Amino acid sequence: MRQERINASELNLKDKVVYINRVAKVVKGGRRFSFSALVVVGNESGIVGVGKGKAAEVPDAIRKAIDKAKKNLVSFPLKETTIPHRIEYKYGATKIVINPAPKGTGIIAGGPARAVFEVAGVQDIVAKVLGSHNPFNSVKATIGALSRLKEPTSVAKLRTKPSEIEATEENQTVEEEKVS
Repeated sequence: MRQERINASELNLKDKVVYINRVAKVVKGGRRFSFSALVVVGNESGIVGVGKGKAAEVPDAIRKAIDKAKKNLVSFPLKETTIPHRIEYKYGATKIVINPAPKGTGIIAGGPARAVFEVAGVQDIVAKVLGSHNPFNSVKATIGALSRLKEPTSVAKLRTKPSEIEATEENQTVEEEKVS
């Protein structure tokens, strides 16, 4: 189930730094330090991406992460301010459970998952990360779950028999003729 690539230059993307880590490489003369950054980007209306960058300085690592995140954008369906249905997803040792919430609930989720929902445009949601709380895996699990969300109309088409679909289409055309 491969999605077509989303062009980031056409979108107004907002970015958020989720995690910055100082990493060290031990060499003959001592330790060499660099920084890794985890960044999520989104257009606040159903498109989100994640990227990881590594550089000697923090701003360079963040810039690299943003560039990678723009190349890895995924879209998902929104139902007003929440998601269409409940979903569970596992990535590595991290499992996330995401439930839709009524309007006005807000984002009830921990750190990395909250950052993803904020830039993705989800305003009312309840999510729980189970297992490992590694920020990299938490973000990947959240985006993996969002990318597997389905539009309710497409699920309804899959569940109904072709004869039922034809019958409903005939009823709609008859009702339209009665109205006009």
